[in-house]
Amino acid sequence: MKPFTILLFAYMLSCSLLSAQKKDTVYIKPDQINTKVLIPGTHRWLVYFKMGVDSPRSLFSIWSRHIERKKYEGKDAIEIKQVWEEKDSIVHTTLSVSDAKDFRTLFHQSWWKQRGSSSFNFLTGEASMNDKKLLSGDTSMRVKRVRNGFDTALTQYTLNWHLDLEVFPQLPYQSNRTFMINFYDPGFSQPKWVAYSVTGSGKLPGLDGQETDCWLLEHNDTNNKEVYWVSKKTKEVLKLEQQFGTRFRYKIKLPFSM
Repeated sequence: MKPFTILLFAYMLSCSLLSAQKKDTVYIKPDQINTKVLIPGTHRWLVYFKMGVDSPRSLFSIWSRHIERKKYEGKDAIEIKQVWEEKDSIVHTTLSVSDAKDFRTLFHQSWWKQRGSSSFNFLTGEASMNDKKLLSGDTSMRVKRVRNGFDTALTQYTLNWHLDLEVFPQLPYQSNRTFMINFYDPGFSQPKWVAYSVTGSGKLPGLDGQETDCWLLEHNDTNNKEVYWVSKKTKEVLKLEQQFGTRFRYKIKLPFSM
């Protein structure tokens, strides 16, 4: 083989390898969401913290999430109820209703032990906090911030950030793929495009010595790294490993719900 041919072959091979390693970025649109993978019923996660690598586990809580398909205002919908328990009390509840076709939010209602209640109706544009309607002309900075964020979300296709554990199973997974998701958490900031990258695969050990083949879905932000373990078979989020500074947070899906 002539030197020029060898160089040309080497160049084409290197281009091919670089192309294969190049990440595929997908901006999530309604037709890329698969709501059929969601499993009806009650699912629970154990959530806890570690304040250092060798620190004991602390700040335990249980997150229960109940998924049910039903009708909402004449639309096929998916209702998800959440209950967060810490120690001997309930600290947070939500009722979220999403479109059964593309999972866009139709309604979101929440209660926090320290913050009170709020509701957001995406069909009527009505919103309230602690039973007070949020009006566009309100001069309160907090109300204006929340109302402006909601008004912006009404004009876009967004996914409920408070349902991330239900959103992630519905994504079209492939190796080296980055998802850009327009997330909005009703009552908080404006909608935001957030990147989550498929960084590889991993085996998660479980009951009876069985291993579950998972996608590793990673999100990085300032002083924050999250790695979600998503089952390739059931599509469920089985584990989260999160590090922020020297502290860690974990979410572990419980195998049984009672």
